[in-house]
Amino acid sequence: MGRYILRRLISVIPTLIGVTLIIFLFQRLIPGDPAVAMLGEHATQENVERIREQFGLNRPAFLDREALADGDLTGFFDSQYIRYANRLLHFDLGNSIHRRIPVVETLSERFPATLELATLSLLISLLIGLPVGIASAARRNSALDGVTMVGSLIGVSMPIFWLGIMEIMLFSVFLNWLPSGGRLSTGIVITPITHLLLLDSLLTGNIPGFVDALKHIAMPAIALATIPTAIIARMTRSSMLDVLQEDYIRTATAKGLAERVVLFRHALKNAFLPVITIIGIQAGTLLAGAVLTETIFSWPGIGKWVYDSILGRDYPIVQGVTLLIAIIFLLVNLIVDISYAILDPRISYD
Repeated sequence: MGRYILRRLISVIPTLIGVTLIIFLFQRLIPGDPAVAMLGEHATQENVERIREQFGLNRPAFLDREALADGDLTGFFDSQYIRYANRLLHFDLGNSIHRRIPVVETLSERFPATLELATLSLLISLLIGLPVGIASAARRNSALDGVTMVGSLIGVSMPIFWLGIMEIMLFSVFLNWLPSGGRLSTGIVITPITHLLLLDSLLTGNIPGFVDALKHIAMPAIALATIPTAIIARMTRSSMLDVLQEDYIRTATAKGLAERVVLFRHALKNAFLPVITIIGIQAGTLLAGAVLTETIFSWPGIGKWVYDSILGRDYPIVQGVTLLIAIIFLLVNLIVDISYAILDPRISYD
């Protein structure tokens, strides 16, 4: 297992290089000039050139063809991509073109908000999706199974932006139970430890802060958890139905074992392999940032931040966050693969 993990970690390197190349290339294909986007359309050409020089935007993206034709390779090593790759080797994601501050600094401020929202959404999805999927498979073709299938279909098909707006209209406007956006109410202070407000409030014994943070995160977490819950429920049901048809399940039932024992001790463990793959994909997707959810609920995470950065041609931010997302997906996939060996001893990584 140790050798397998080491091989997977080594294989991450070419994957990340490929990610940086693809993102770097596609960003340069987006119409518009970052210098013009920052200064405005009425900026003078002199000021535009000054900004391009300041941020290295006047250098070739990969190489200078004329210099290369003359046998001069210095243009390649001074290209935008090589300078970007060199900063990455020093754990430097660069500075934001618009805010003029390090990307790492803003990322460390915004990512905890996305991490907290994604974690709670995934927890809601697991607490609802797994039991519902198991119960639906155990009561196949029953009324519960029908309701589960219809509910999961609605959950997958329901647009998040519509659900978010409906939540705000019901719980914020009409009932006035929950705040419509943000992470905390004005005047509420939580001492930062991990920058996860729910966890920090519990660690410091700040119950009013915990209640207020929970009220703020409730609606965006439920909206974000809708699709993962439906997907997990459907996959759990489908996988459980396949396993329940196996001979060893019939044998366990014929021996007189309780239904609960058959379902959870014999069926669930074997049915969980495809389910955990879906859970891993959903976890990575949630951590990547939900642009619509964060925009609707004014949640200060990385989703809305990246969206605004794309519109503003703020290359360092988009490149830095994309690299973070790629690392998250790679780590999630590694955890999923390791969990396979834990759940199924027949899988060998030698």
